[in-house]
Parts: sequence; structure tokens; C-alpha cells
Amino acid sequence: MPTILGVDIGGTSVKVSVRTDGQFVHAGQSPFYAKPTRDELLAAIHAAVENVRDVDAVGLCVPGLLNDDRTQVTLAVNVPGLVGVRLDELVPRALGLSGSRPTTVCNDALAAAHEVYTSRQLRGRLLVLTLGTGVGGAVIDDNCQPLRVDGDSPGHIGQLDVSIPGHDFTGPDGGAGGLEGYMGVAALRRDYGTDFPRAIASFTGDEPPILALVRATRICHAIYRPQHVCLCGGIGIRLRHLLPQVRRRIADRLTSLARPGWTLDCGTDDFHAARGAAQLAARSPSLHTPG
Repeated sequence: MPTILGVDIGGTSVKVSVRTDGQFVHAGQSPFYAKPTRDELLAAIHAAVENVRDVDAVGLCVPGLLNDDRTQVTLAVNVPGLVGVRLDELVPRALGLSGSRPTTVCNDALAAAHEVYTSRQLRGRLLVLTLGTGVGGAVIDDNCQPLRVDGDSPGHIGQLDVSIPGHDFTGPDGGAGGLEGYMGVAALRRDYGTDFPRAIASFTGDEPPILALVRATRICHAIYRPQHVCLCGGIGIRLRHLLPQVRRRIADRLTSLARPGWTLDCGTDDFHAARGAAQLAARSPSLHTPG
């Protein structure tokens, strides 16, 4: 059976998961970085992978904009070292391997949604919101079929206008009230300082970022009608203590379009996207195509 490496390149670190013989045998994370150069990014991938000597295929989550044939990133504000490098050569170069490897490219929300759906054996429609450096979303149905509106995404959920009265923020894209303007890492650092993880642990559910998340999820219930909602990403998985309050706020006079019995949960760790990327690579026909 092949060895498949799932790599999640985030805005502050690289996370990886190694899948061999259908089992996940290693998870690793690089040291934190800020706007890494190409050499710094290659070093981060190498540090996260550790002792893996070779891989048969790669599942790769990348941020930013892709070119038309999805072989290169053309814009990645938080990870400029990605721009212009052939994605099927990125991981082999980082590991000192010759040539390229079959590489399945996706975004972190879709990869995380795939992993959550399969590992929890869900049925019905799943909405995953990835809350981290940025904010993204994915919607998948039975048989892990994704809903695609723009690229791999069901739309740009991080740019939904969820303006909270008295707390007028602008999202990174320049849009008024964008969810990322309340809930992304930069927004939390702006409002709660560099130790914002400690602040999140003491949230009660009345804070503007949580109210913005509630509003965004209510909108998603009207548009996507999910049976399940799961919060992932470095911030999302740290909101578990707020799930009862958040669900009550979402459910209050929620549209009748919402599916009865919908669930709300969090991810369990930082590696959902890395594992999901490896799973998607395992399913890809490119695994059987010479690199």
C-alpha cells in the first residue's frame, strides 16, 4: 500500500499527517512562522514531516489563489513563499527527493470536511467552518460530494457581512462587516492582544466575534440547510466550551428552512485538514499516474 502525505500549509505553520497502509501513522507541526519565504516554507515542511523518507503521493492544502490548471499559487498574502512554485514539486523539494509526486490540491476547509464526515460516519449535509488565520467553509453531502460555487468552496463565507451594531469592523478584503474582520487571527489579535487564546478560553458567548459567528451560521442555515455544523481550525476547535450558548443563539427564531435536529460540534485537533488531504489524495486517480 502507498505512503501518502497530507500537508496543510496554514498562515502560521505547516501541519502534516502520514497515511500508510490505510492508517495514519504520524502527525507533525512545524514551528510558527510569519509570511515565510520559499526557503523558510520548505524548511517548515521538512520540520513537520520529520523522519518520513519517501512518499508515493501528496494531498496538499494551500491558501490563496491558484492558476487555471491548479499547478501553482499566484497570490498568497500570508505565505508568499508559495507563489510561483510548482505544487507537485513543493513537498519533494522540501524532503530532498528527486522529481515530483502525484499531488492533489485542495483547500483546508474541504479537506477538513472530508475527514470529519468520514471519521464520524455522518449522514446528510455537513457544513464545516474553518476558523484560523482566515475563515473558510465547505459543504459536503453523502458520498463526500462537495458543493462547489467558486473553485472548491461553496462561496466565500469569511466575507459574509455579519456586522454587529456598535462593533463596526472591516474584513481583510475591504468589505464591511466581514466575518474574518471579527473572527480571524488578525482580528482577535487586534481586539484581545497577542494572548488571544487565553481570552478565547474565558469567552462567555456575548463577545462580538461569537455574535458574528452566530449570525454567519444562521445565514448558512438559510442557504445550505446543513444537517451538521462543525467548527474546525485553530480557533474553531477551541470554542467547545461555548457550544451550548452558541447553539442556543443560533436556534433562537432560526428560519424554518433549517433542518430539524441539526447538530453543532467542534473538531478535536489541529490535523483534520492534513488527514483529509491525505484521504483525498488516496482517492485521486493521480495516485496511479506516474509523477
